[in-house]
Parts: sequence; structure tokens; C-alpha cells
Amino acid sequence: MDDQLPTQPGWERELVSKLAMMNIKEQRARRRWSLFWKFAWFTLAALTLAYVLGFIGSGAKSDTISRHTALVKLEGTIDDKGVASAENINAALKAAFSASDSVGVILQINSPGGSPVQSQRIYDQIKRLRKDNPEKPIYVVVDEICASGGYFVAAAADKIFVDSSSLVGSIGVVVHGVGVDKLMEKIGVENRTITAGDNKAFMDPFSPMKPEHKTHLESMLADVHQTFIKAVKDGRGDRLKANTPGLFSGLIWSGNKAIENGLVDAVGTVETVAREVLKAEDLIDYTIEENAFDRFARRLGTQFGAGVVQATSGFSWK
Repeated sequence: MDDQLPTQPGWERELVSKLAMMNIKEQRARRRWSLFWKFAWFTLAALTLAYVLGFIGSGAKSDTISRHTALVKLEGTIDDKGVASAENINAALKAAFSASDSVGVILQINSPGGSPVQSQRIYDQIKRLRKDNPEKPIYVVVDEICASGGYFVAAAADKIFVDSSSLVGSIGVVVHGVGVDKLMEKIGVENRTITAGDNKAFMDPFSPMKPEHKTHLESMLADVHQTFIKAVKDGRGDRLKANTPGLFSGLIWSGNKAIENGLVDAVGTVETVAREVLKAEDLIDYTIEENAFDRFARRLGTQFGAGVVQATSGFSWK
């Protein structure tokens, strides 16, 4: 049977009114959702921009605890671009020493070493801050490893605490390099490196190393090595057991052995040093954090430049 149209008077007007009302409600809902998503995207963009520029998620942290131990973390390879650069570590150390309510500073190190220049700058900063703030000691607490440039930095501290299984030492200098000139001869590849200056390409892996170049390089490394040794002796003083075989040869020791030979002082953790040595167990971390943009840029730059840097210099305390 065919559908019958409503017979009540005025039904057309009521139907049109309902349809108009439904349309108005739908438009209002669309506008509300449109405003919501615009606001959400704007907020996300603003937060992202602030994070990239370092306004949030970066910088030294300072909570509202009165008397406390200031903590700075040095983690990873010490270089001029990473989180363990002298710029970052020195800024964090300055903030830690400058805090009026910090009773002392703990520098927690977990580093295999890195740049001699960056390590020297951190070492000098520690010495300078310690001189300007004689009432505030600085202690190093070693995590897994404190070697080479990492130990160079640690030597500036008043005391060094380790785990019994930590790896400590490696007081030496190394230049990594390879020579493929003989391989090139075998496969018939010609080296066409052109220089202005007889010694400009003396580290060229495609050319044989001349005896005078090797002598010059060894002399340069010996000079840097002596700088390292002097810094350790100045920092550790009479605590070093100078008769330890190979103390400055680049060898590495466990935490227990490092205590025996005077490279470090005792077993301890961040918590025990803060609680038992500094008598201020409340910790505030002043470490400069790396934001997302910096991490991305550093990783991109590292991947792009690692091969070039290793081929052209390879110079580090390791």
C-alpha cells in the first residue's frame, strides 16, 4: 500500500522548522570542532617551537629545595657538539656552584673520553669554580667508565668515588688512521691528491707515511700526553702511587685497582656521597638537557661527518 502523507494541518511548516533546526545544530557542531582542531594544532605548533628553541625541555633544572647537593651529569663522548661538550658541562657547573643553597657539587661521569680541548676546558672550569667557591667541594662519582678525557676532567675534583667494577684510567693519547696505499697499487688505483705545502696531506691514507711525518706526529702526541699527565698529577697530588707500572701508559683499571694506585679515592654512589659526605641527600640536577631538535641535528651531523672526521684527524684521548 502506498505511504500516506500526514494529514495534520501545518505539518509542512513543522517539518521545515525541524530540518532548519537540525541544519543549524550541525553547522554549530562543525564550527565547534573546527575551532577545537585549530586550537589543538596551534597549541601543538607553539609547544614544538618552544621545545625546539629550548624554552622548555632544556636547560639546568633548579627545584625549590633549600639545602641540597647539586648534580651535574657528564655522559658519553666529550666533544664540541654533543651533550658532553664543554659549553654544556661548564654552564651546568656554573649554575650548580652559583646556587645559594647548594652545599657541594657532584659531577657524575660515564664517559670513555673524547676531545682533549673540550676536556681541558671542563678541567679548567672546575678549578676556577672551586677557587671562587672554596666553601663548596666538588666530587666526581664514576658510573660505568671514566677513561681518558673523562678521567682528565675527574682529576680536577676534590675526590673521586667509583663502583668497585668501574673502569678508570687510560691516561694516553691516540690518533687513529689507516694506510691503503699498498692496496691501491695492487688494484691499479692512482692517488691524485694535490697540495700546496709539502706536509699538507701527511695524514692522507692514500699515500705512504714518511718517517719524518711519523716522528712529528709522535712528538705532537707526546706533548699532549704530558699535558694530560701534568693535569692528573696536579689534581691527585700525593694520592697517586707513582711507582705503579704503566700508570700513565694508557692502561685502564677496575675501580678497586684504581683505589689502590691512587687514581680514585673510594667506593661510593651519588646517593651515598650526597648523604654521607656532603650531608645533604636532597639532589637537584643542573645538567643541561638536549632538546629534540638538537638531538636530531647532532645525529644527522654525526652520521654525515663521522667518516670525514676519522679520516682527517682521529685525534682523541682514548
